[in-house]
Amino acid sequence: MTDPATAPEPAAYQKIDTSVPHSARIWNYWLGGKDNYPVDEAAGDAYTAVFPGIVTIARSSRAFLRRTITHLVSEAGIRQFLDIGTGLPTAENTHEVAQRLAPEARIVYVDNDPMVLAHARALLYSSAEGATAYVDADVTDPDRIIEKAAGTLDLTRPTALVLSNILGHVADHGRARAIVGRLMDALPSGSYLSVNDGSRGIDPVFERAQDAYNESGAVPYNLRTVEAITAFFDGLELVEPGVVSVTRWRPEPGSPAAEVVAEHGGLARKP
Repeated sequence: MTDPATAPEPAAYQKIDTSVPHSARIWNYWLGGKDNYPVDEAAGDAYTAVFPGIVTIARSSRAFLRRTITHLVSEAGIRQFLDIGTGLPTAENTHEVAQRLAPEARIVYVDNDPMVLAHARALLYSSAEGATAYVDADVTDPDRIIEKAAGTLDLTRPTALVLSNILGHVADHGRARAIVGRLMDALPSGSYLSVNDGSRGIDPVFERAQDAYNESGAVPYNLRTVEAITAFFDGLELVEPGVVSVTRWRPEPGSPAAEVVAEHGGLARKP
């Protein structure tokens, strides 16, 4: 283990509430992970009863992350990653994909959930040549994220900012765009932005299921139109094929034609 996390920060002292479902744990359940509780499985099963396609969306999102990280390392030469809204560790985490291709890659994960922090040690195993660190911070506090990330990353060098299924937790679109802008402003030319989020206007069954979930008392996750997701990349140079359903972003050669799912994403370079 290299560059271990610093002393526990605020989330470490929060009690993990196992009486109510939590979005990160439900997502982990859909991905086939084990870091969840019966209440999360029940909520996940209730959701899939209404919209079974959510499992495909969750796993397609993870596959999109793998392909974008692979592109960034192999084709764009990126060796630094700032992954915000990490969630619970499953398979093919950012550092695993990046360091498999470039052992010297350095990754900072950011989350503020106490259960994620409790599992941070699983995230922090790095190659000997690189580094993997964890920052306890909220996506709505970009200045803190930048300050803490600079302890592991050299933010004068091109860095990939990864925002996977996190911006939907910021209800106001203007505020979400401002957060992305502040984070990208802290990164130099040649850096990249990867965003993927649940999309509205594609699948009405998904939208009804998500709206019902948001009204259940759980932490809401707001779907956005494809146009709104695309707006996060304003001022950047989109990598082909642009903002598309995550299943159609550079699918593996020879794979069958992918169905469109209500999860859109893209990758763009800062000029």
